[in-house]
Amino acid sequence: MFDPIIGNDQLKQDLRRLRRERRVPNSILFAGPEGVGKRLFAMELARSFVCRISKDLPCGECSACLRVDRFVIPDPEKENRPQFERVFFGEHLDVGIVIPYKRFVLVDAIRDLEFQAHFRPREGDARVFIIDNADQMNDAASNALLKTLEEPADTSYLILIASRPDSLLSTIRSRCQTFRFTPVSAREIEHFLVTKHAFDRTEASLAARISRGSVGRSLAIDVTRFRDRRERMLAVVSNAIETGDRAALLRLAEEANDVRNKEHFEEELEILETLIHDIWTICVNGPVEMTINIDLGPRLEPLAEAVDAGRLAKWLGSIQTLRDGLAVNINRKVATDALFVGMAG
Repeated sequence: MFDPIIGNDQLKQDLRRLRRERRVPNSILFAGPEGVGKRLFAMELARSFVCRISKDLPCGECSACLRVDRFVIPDPEKENRPQFERVFFGEHLDVGIVIPYKRFVLVDAIRDLEFQAHFRPREGDARVFIIDNADQMNDAASNALLKTLEEPADTSYLILIASRPDSLLSTIRSRCQTFRFTPVSAREIEHFLVTKHAFDRTEASLAARISRGSVGRSLAIDVTRFRDRRERMLAVVSNAIETGDRAALLRLAEEANDVRNKEHFEEELEILETLIHDIWTICVNGPVEMTINIDLGPRLEPLAEAVDAGRLAKWLGSIQTLRDGLAVNINRKVATDALFVGMAG
């Protein structure tokens, strides 16, 4: 149970023990960063309740175990809302999942969950319902869920998955036992990428570091494209520190806001942030081994010698201000121009 999943070994032990002792709570909150395996853990726990071979830890090989995670879920950005006003069931009718529609968990989906949770199991010992991105519930959906949490059926288990648990109502959090996930170590991710996905060792090392502990993110990274975008952001930092060339910085801001780059703007902003943070780490005498962009060490060290830590900290604050502004639809071009030119001093 949980063996194929990397990271969070203490949680694995805790959940195995609870399952063996038949003490798994009916309402659970899996909280932690994106891409660290919360949904995989939820599916594996669901298997333990429906497995036909074992009554505590799933075998992973029987027909019930194999059917647990076989879902056909439409793209919420392309499909119509009514499809997301219900619980999705896959090939096993004792395991259901609620998926957000365009960044919101719909109240009708939670009401359907409440209805479904009171049915007896079809095949296994219990029914398991997973609410993916539960922190995207609005007030109506949250209040609807409270009713289910207050009167749980003995044979139904609810697993809420959230990367921002503080966004959930305190009354929901108080009714769930929380299991906190931590980022997976870069060493574990690198080993996983090399052994399971045939990554080149150098690319695996870079992908593992820039994923910030997210296995899912490491798999989605196109290392070649990442390096191209990183070069553009490194040019921003280099110009700001070495020459203060405002014209060059405005040109780079124009490239960052090019319509062809629209989908990658926030990614480039994050890359810029990691570069500045790495330079700051070196600037305050931190080891290069602690940096994310460790392969750029020889290029970052001279920049760290030419700038003071206070200036770098100010840049990081400005990036966060721009990121906050994106949430309220500020003019991205004007904000980017101001950020890059402001970095020139």
